[in-house]
Amino acid sequence: MRKVVPVVFRAGCPNCRGRFELAAGALRLAIGASSRTTFYSFTCPECGAAVRKPAGERIVELLTGGGVRTLRLHPTV
Repeated sequence: MRKVVPVVFRAGCPNCRGRFELAAGALRLAIGASSRTTFYSFTCPECGAAVRKPAGERIVELLTGGGVRTLRLHPTV
């Protein structure tokens, strides 16, 4: 029987400059129509600030592969 190890992601808060690890459930990923509208977000466990950071292709790949909940944003016409 294989043991499942939970995935954790390293993150930092630009507000308090804290560095920490977050479980996949603590992160949200939004994928938009462009790189400007694709980002991940979380709440800083140290200061409580809402943090939003851009997510390039590699970050999107890592977060989705690690089980982070994803929201696909549809462009407005």
